[in-house]
Amino acid sequence: MVVTELLTLEQRIARIEDERAIVRLQTAYGYYVDKSQWDDAADLFARDATLEIAARGLYRGQERIRAYLKCLPSLKEGSLFNHMQLQPLITLDGDRAWGRWRAIMEVTIAGAVDMVGEATYENAYLREDGVWKIAKLHCFVTHYADRSRGLAQGAIPMGTELPE
Repeated sequence: MVVTELLTLEQRIARIEDERAIVRLQTAYGYYVDKSQWDDAADLFARDATLEIAARGLYRGQERIRAYLKCLPSLKEGSLFNHMQLQPLITLDGDRAWGRWRAIMEVTIAGAVDMVGEATYENAYLREDGVWKIAKLHCFVTHYADRSRGLAQGAIPMGTELPE
């Protein structure tokens, strides 16, 4: 009986550690993207991963994801990028996992853009070479709005390109 209880406890600990690793992985992704650390962000993806954000295209493979990220506006003086990823709901199944996250976003580029927004991430993860990686990142942007006009009057159509 003690052996069975220990095995169950070890399995529970392993699942908690896996979940924590996935939370850390997703948090690192958000931080690296917000700080324009494109290579660090791309390295979090599995070799055959996919990335799709706000219907801007589907990018397959770590190197295509890296190229896409490098086309995003860069963090520079007068800009602010914050994508706070909250409310993780993670489902584990061996070396695969799925996660849903809500994101609250702030995007400011001095003299050009000052927006707030919200999105949902529906992601898949896999353990590749013993390390959790993002296998699929799919971000559905619910809204962006001009911060000064608020959500009711400042809605910005999806697909609007951000200025550099």
